Amino acid sequence: MPTTHKPRFGSLQFWPRKRADKILPRVNWKPLEQGEGKGLLGFIGYKAGMYSAIVKDNTPDSLTKGKQIIFPVTIVECPPMKVFSVRFYKNNLVSKDIIAPEIDKEKELKRKLYLPKKAVSNINDIKLNDYDNIRLIVFSLVKSTGIKKTPDIAEIGLKGTIEEKFEIAKNLLGKEIKVEDIVEKSNNTLDIHSVTIGKGFQGPVKRFGISLKQHKTEKGTRRPGSLGPWVPKKVTFRAPMAGQLGFFTRVQYNNKIIDLNNIAKKNINPKSGFMNYGIVKNSYLIIKGSIGGPVKRVLMLTKSLRPRKRREKENFELLKLE
Repeated sequence: MPTTHKPRFGSLQFWPRKRADKILPRVNWKPLEQGEGKGLLGFIGYKAGMYSAIVKDNTPDSLTKGKQIIFPVTIVECPPMKVFSVRFYKNNLVSKDIIAPEIDKEKELKRKLYLPKKAVSNINDIKLNDYDNIRLIVFSLVKSTGIKKTPDIAEIGLKGTIEEKFEIAKNLLGKEIKVEDIVEKSNNTLDIHSVTIGKGFQGPVKRFGISLKQHKTEKGTRRPGSLGPWVPKKVTFRAPMAGQLGFFTRVQYNNKIIDLNNIAKKNINPKSGFMNYGIVKNSYLIIKGSIGGPVKRVLMLTKSLRPRKRREKENFELLKLE
């Protein structure tokens, strides 16, 4: 008999296991802002559904090189974003916000935010010596998808020197940004931040994967055998207990992009649209594997924080979706 190996359930890396505060996760941009290069570091997308992709494997030294293989993929619709304001930081604190001119014309945005009638200050009057970081506040033009009207708003980091960040922010203020401008073409990798499917209040068997006890046990089969010692007279937080399962903020690293395209150039919609989603109308990403969250869930797509050479070497040529 082989040695049984069962890693512990309920990793304390994800603790406490409570419902997410925001449906659109907040991202720590500091690690992503380090290093060489410049540009916007993230984009807002929406999970549309899944397909099975038939691809040709062009990965060097792969066992299936030159052959057709099939694996599941996820479709992420990426409507354009628009820059709401430029945020200036000093000593890790928000020091100033410059709102885009004519932003009061965005009717859907008025439902979510108080918009000033005119711009309070001009970005050309900013002195860079007073600040040490710049980020953008953007909102998605989700009305173009048909999911909903109210946009999602997020802060997105910029990469580069303070002067380069200022030039990028100055050029993008009040303008639309497309996913093609941020994400490189296919066979690149992305990190995806999302909120998982909520499953409500669940018991310890489903929540932590503990084994069922013998059927003749005294106090129930779907519960732990012991909650702890008599002394001290308290239950530790490590004991598997019933509670919230799902609707957690999670990050999936190094997701492979199989294709990046626009629906006007390549239509991938089923005849009746994606189940529970509808028809994709904008640019979209085809990503290998599954993504956390249900259909219509808003996602934050970011540059890879810790890229892997093995994943970067993968090269797939999309042949067909079915």
